Amino acid sequence: MNYEASLDFARSLDDQDPLRNFRNRFHIPKKDGNEVAYFCGNSLGLQPKEASARINQELKDWAELGVDGHFDAKTPWYSYHEMLSAPLATLVGAKTTEVVAMNTLTVNLHLLLTSFYNPTPDKYKILTEFNPFPSDWFALESQAKIKGYDSKTALVEMMPEDGEYTVSTDAILSKIEELKDELALIMFGGVNYYTGQCYDMQAIAAAARANNITVGFDLAHGIGNVKMNLHDWDVDFAVWCSYKYLNSFSGGVGGVFINEKHFENPQIVRMEGWWGHNKESRFKMEKGFDPIPTSEGWQLSNAPVFSMAAHKAALDIFEEAGMEALCEKRDKLTGYLEFVILNAGQGLEIITPSDIDQRGCQLSILTGENGKAIHDGLGKAGVVTDWRHPNVIRAAPVPLYNSYEDVYRFGEVLREFSG
Repeated sequence: MNYEASLDFARSLDDQDPLRNFRNRFHIPKKDGNEVAYFCGNSLGLQPKEASARINQELKDWAELGVDGHFDAKTPWYSYHEMLSAPLATLVGAKTTEVVAMNTLTVNLHLLLTSFYNPTPDKYKILTEFNPFPSDWFALESQAKIKGYDSKTALVEMMPEDGEYTVSTDAILSKIEELKDELALIMFGGVNYYTGQCYDMQAIAAAARANNITVGFDLAHGIGNVKMNLHDWDVDFAVWCSYKYLNSFSGGVGGVFINEKHFENPQIVRMEGWWGHNKESRFKMEKGFDPIPTSEGWQLSNAPVFSMAAHKAALDIFEEAGMEALCEKRDKLTGYLEFVILNAGQGLEIITPSDIDQRGCQLSILTGENGKAIHDGLGKAGVVTDWRHPNVIRAAPVPLYNSYEDVYRFGEVLREFSG
């Protein structure tokens, strides 16, 4: 598309946008009485207006029913998590039985590493992305230590070449080939939180399969942002949070994908809890864990209903909009943001790949020494972005609620502070 840096052009794109009305389904924060241009959905998504009604329904049922709400609430709490599986399966490309909403991201990562990181003296290494989110790194380090290995030798970080910020798929596949006899696990983020690079999960998973290596992904920045087919790609497991692109509140319930081929493997070791136990006998309160033969078998505790209520409000919007349409707008919107950034001033570099197949919404802007001042200036002008030490501004135009006019406004303010 040929973009133009004009307000009329931006508004014309908004007028033609088939998803434009979804913006009205969200609360847009205000500054000095005016709506901000919110580009921080990669950190915390905006609140769906329906979320309060859903949470208030559960408060009402709790007040009126007490314990009977587990089975008699408008949406019974006992099985509340079950209605989230179908929309989540659609978002990650899985069977409904392969996904479950539970816990939070790093808790889930530890649970699944317990099951799927199975080192041996010869195959004990973990290949991970360059500069992973710190919590992922901490989890991998601690799991290596728990299983008796030195994390300094067990963890292999996929470093970029000198002068580069991202890593090519070819380089990743070459590293897998080089270390194939030593790798017990490949664990990447689907989209790197810092650079915004979307990794070729399908190619990584195929290389893992060819070399008998377990593969998992952290989809915190992927789910609701990029299209995936985890089942068809034969990924072993994945984890995610729901508060970024999924718009389900800070610390909201996370989720997991577990490939169905692992469901009835008697060799699987897992952390066990009563909500993962056979539903038919759960309330007999007997000893002896009998896992549900789906991803639900990895659950520990009953559903955090308030959190899931907000999550359901957001997932309803995704079901209505559809990922095909969202991805189409994402590419146009992010392309326009790329255009306005590159025309905004000197000293700015986008380190996110320009290839739309290697990115989602987020663009990471490398700044000079005045980067923090630029970020603060954007905020004062009502343009909300995210600052990452030492010199990166992250901006994500989210197709559900960002407009082309937001992007135009971003460019005008950026030009003022960086020109």
